[in-house]
Amino acid sequence: MKALFILLLVQLCSASLVPEREKDPEYWRRQAQETLQNALRLQRLNQNVAKNLILFLGDGMGVSTVTAARILKGQLQHGQGEESLLEMDKFPFVALAKTYNTNAQVPDSAGTATAYLCGVKANEGTLGVSAGVTRDHCNTTKGQEVTSILRWAKEAGKAVGIVTTTRVTHATPSAAYAHSANRDWYSDGEMPPDALEGGCKDIARQLVENIPEIEVILGGGRKYMYPKNVSDVEYPHEEKHRGTRLDGRNLVQAWQEAKPHGKVAEYVWHRRGLLALNLSRVDFLLGESLHPRVPWHQRLGGTSVLDDVGFKKGEINMVMGGHRKRIKRGARLGRGGQCRAILGSTGGRIDHGHHEGKAKQALHEAVELDRAIGLATRLTSTQDTLSVVTADHSHVFTFGGYTPRGNPIFGLAPMQSDVDRKPFTSILYGNGPGYKIVAGERENVSAVDFAHADYQAQSAVPLRQETHGGEDVAVFARGPMAHLLHGVHEQNYIPHAMAYAACIGSNRGHCNTAARPATPLLLPFLGLLLILLC
Repeated sequence: MKALFILLLVQLCSASLVPEREKDPEYWRRQAQETLQNALRLQRLNQNVAKNLILFLGDGMGVSTVTAARILKGQLQHGQGEESLLEMDKFPFVALAKTYNTNAQVPDSAGTATAYLCGVKANEGTLGVSAGVTRDHCNTTKGQEVTSILRWAKEAGKAVGIVTTTRVTHATPSAAYAHSANRDWYSDGEMPPDALEGGCKDIARQLVENIPEIEVILGGGRKYMYPKNVSDVEYPHEEKHRGTRLDGRNLVQAWQEAKPHGKVAEYVWHRRGLLALNLSRVDFLLGESLHPRVPWHQRLGGTSVLDDVGFKKGEINMVMGGHRKRIKRGARLGRGGQCRAILGSTGGRIDHGHHEGKAKQALHEAVELDRAIGLATRLTSTQDTLSVVTADHSHVFTFGGYTPRGNPIFGLAPMQSDVDRKPFTSILYGNGPGYKIVAGERENVSAVDFAHADYQAQSAVPLRQETHGGEDVAVFARGPMAHLLHGVHEQNYIPHAMAYAACIGSNRGHCNTAARPATPLLLPFLGLLLILLC
């Protein structure tokens, strides 16, 4: 108890000191006036046509996660944390999105992905289909398919791509290209006989067949692309990594063979292969790591969240340095006159960390996503690039306990429970695997390493997996027509606003294509790819 008291005293005395400048009322007045001037400048609306679209999706990145990630970012930079700014915080327009599915108050990632990618709300567990489809019922799918903003952009001649830290067949990215009555039908090996007999296709097959011209696909889960029991290229002796397909198809080979004659389609499964490519000569790129979920950022000792198919941080600097001029000059990948790029990037491990009750992992993933947002911001222009950052849903994650200014985000609250007389961490979950009873009482967190990356924060209700939350999520926007994202919207509004800004999709009556100059490609798709691998 004495050690705990000392720890709390140290936290309280050393971290809660008010910065000297903040004691002066003029500091806050000047700050408010600067903010006011910036807000007044926003009255001059940017109504340019968006030549590039970038959608950053933090899976499970609710408002409480954004706030906690902001504090973590500041503390990683040796600040107190609360005054820090995430890159997304700097976006001038912010909205709230209502995340419910058509049949669920608290949503899942499939129904929400259908909303923010396809512009149509759907039932939980279903992908790229309307609410007329019942989960698991293949026979309800036909005629209920809905298309995504990725397809709208491709039909407009733009280069498109998907970068994700999950499997590429995961619910979040797959709504961009798939139509499925069940989000878990990764390969035909996961599908029931009646679905196969009914003619429904697995998600991996749809990745290859539905929109074969996707220029870049990077993520995890390569085993769903190979025939059952085919050994993995990297771990040939491990049975759990073998292929899962029952139809005997090699979908990587099918992906390459489907490309037009004369086009270069490269498949990589490791960082080394990607670095060895002459990127200026690549038209299509598919990169899939072994793992269904790309490994945690911090478990890898500081490597990229896309380590298995991407770069280490030192290699990123080398590659970006060598390609910065090419990014500005234009490259083969995504070339097409005034046709630019749309990129979807998913920080999927935020969600996985929260489900496991491991807040440290979730928040570090959120900071990593924000780093990618920052680099993309620096290499793009608000004059022609609309960037949107949002989440599919929230989690029952919170932090509180009257913590003092600068309290370590993963630290203890400065008080004990007035019921069981035990300390508690500031971060807690409403439910999840962190519920622990020791000798008939709540676990005493001072007896465990609550700062460890694998620590599962305490929860009020015991569950093997923590659940999503049902509150609205934030939408941050920057660039042409970003002002269309404001107030409180249904989540399915997002792709419609983005499409309007870029003059793609069905609502193009406001577009005067004859007035647009045929400018060269200033930001090729590959440039965006490199940005998001940091």
